[in-house]
Amino acid sequence: MYPAVLIVDDETRIIESLEGVLSDDGFEVIHAYNGYEALKKVESESPDIVLLDIWMPGLDGLETLKEIKKSNPTLPVVIITGHGSIEAAVNATKSGAFDFLEKPLSIDRVMVTINNALNFRRLEEENKYLRKKSIEKNSITGSSTAVHKLYREISEAAPSDASILIHGENGTGKELVARTIHQLSKRPEGPFIIVNCAVIDEENIDSELFGHEKGAMGGATARNKGKFELAAGGTLLLDEVGDMSLKTQARILRAMESKTFQRIGGGRPIQMDTRIIASTNKNLKEEIEKGTFREDLYYRLCVIPLHVPPLRDRKKDIPQLVDIFLNAPSNTKGRGDKKNISAEALELLMAHDWPGNQRELKNLMERLTIMSETDTIEPEDIPEPYNTASRESSPGEKEHLFSMDSLDKAKAEFEKEFLKKKVALEDGDIKTVARKTGVDARTISKIVKKSRKK
Repeated sequence: MYPAVLIVDDETRIIESLEGVLSDDGFEVIHAYNGYEALKKVESESPDIVLLDIWMPGLDGLETLKEIKKSNPTLPVVIITGHGSIEAAVNATKSGAFDFLEKPLSIDRVMVTINNALNFRRLEEENKYLRKKSIEKNSITGSSTAVHKLYREISEAAPSDASILIHGENGTGKELVARTIHQLSKRPEGPFIIVNCAVIDEENIDSELFGHEKGAMGGATARNKGKFELAAGGTLLLDEVGDMSLKTQARILRAMESKTFQRIGGGRPIQMDTRIIASTNKNLKEEIEKGTFREDLYYRLCVIPLHVPPLRDRKKDIPQLVDIFLNAPSNTKGRGDKKNISAEALELLMAHDWPGNQRELKNLMERLTIMSETDTIEPEDIPEPYNTASRESSPGEKEHLFSMDSLDKAKAEFEKEFLKKKVALEDGDIKTVARKTGVDARTISKIVKKSRKK
């Protein structure tokens, strides 16, 4: 299909002239003689580009442009203007016009501008596609209630520039959440810079974060940009911020409060244009009580708090994660066939608590793809401690049951453990467990509450 060009002008001569040239070059040409007609044609014909005269009776070009951009923000609009109306054309460009052409029109300039606009739109569409693929690749995978809640919170928080504090255990995917926020923010084209706060060298902290000028210190043979400057227009992730020293915390707080910083040896303040995201596996409120984390910095960072749930609280997601990790490009390299896992083997993984979270599961899947000789992973392929969950009960549990004199008591004890495990496998969804097991939901709820009190 050839690109469709909508020409909007109240001069028939201009329309006929452009229509003839563009048609000869293979473009599909649509025309409109005023702004109202143009808006209808945009809606019904879906053109790829609009050539819009700025001076028209009724709805003028500037108002037509604004209406087009409301419903079609990515549609390129090129303004056509006469002598003496350059200022109006510049204002139109500020309102979203791609470019402007001055009358009398140069056909060569018209063709160049149209091709530039179409190429720009194509690049925008490609960037959107790549951004979508990047979000899919880097986002937390799952359909559990806990992950849906996290998705919703991310989508609500991402468009703002407010600081975000991501809390979660090691291996839960805090960096993935931060990358997703960056991709969904207003600055996805900007850089995404990570600072590992746990390994920052205290002697070079100022240079690492804020940069230095040439000759500012020993070994400074050239100007160096710090992380805050490198992240300009993008996002800076302060990873494991709970491990940062109090000295470093003070420097970060000062920069966040003033929205400025200086390179070492620099004389002028640099404006900070960076979205700050912090992550930690620590309870920072407890760290504040211990005196190891500044309370004022905590409130600066925690404008929007996000919690990444551990894998044990979202076991419904394990089958999806297993499939992704088993057939990741790094694991499938050198073998063409897709790895599968049997239902029995998957059941063992579902019963494990995963203290190392997603990272632990990913590492196990990589190990199994290497060590398993068949295309389907079976229970016997799964090593300790993951396969212990397949036993009905551990030796200690069996001894406990066998020590009971009453069969009814032993049955009751087994039923409690059975229901607790089912609730864990369903991410705490008691109604689903009740439906599947036929046990009253209130009974299950009482058992779970008693076990938590213990």
